[in-house]
Amino acid sequence: MECGKEVHDRSVFPVGERITNENFIGPVWLEILVSSDTIFNCPIYNVTFEPGTRNNWHKHPGGQILLVTNGNGYYQEEGKPVQTLKTGDVISIHPDVKHWHGATPDSWFTHLAISTNPQKGEAQWLEPVPDDEYHNVR
Repeated sequence: MECGKEVHDRSVFPVGERITNENFIGPVWLEILVSSDTIFNCPIYNVTFEPGTRNNWHKHPGGQILLVTNGNGYYQEEGKPVQTLKTGDVISIHPDVKHWHGATPDSWFTHLAISTNPQKGEAQWLEPVPDDEYHNVR
């Protein structure tokens, strides 16, 4: 399956390659914009979620910043209500905060994911967000 034409037409950055793994429920595309290195120390990824796609709960030891560039999505930190995201929103996620993010059921969703303090370690991937919880977001 190819990423939708409307997403390509509105994307500021390359959409990248479709990836599938146990950390996502549904199709997602990933383009590495800035690689992890010791010069800039700030990897940046363009991540595009198909409608209904989300990632598992996870934590970043060094934190993460999300810059929403297209569509509508959800973001939730453990123990807090779900936030609805739209183009232009910025989410600053503190180190080791358990969270998930992804598209709403009826919209593509694209964000830049900026890994802050990557020298502190890779993301720790946790359990999936159950369908009943995702589909009952209010």
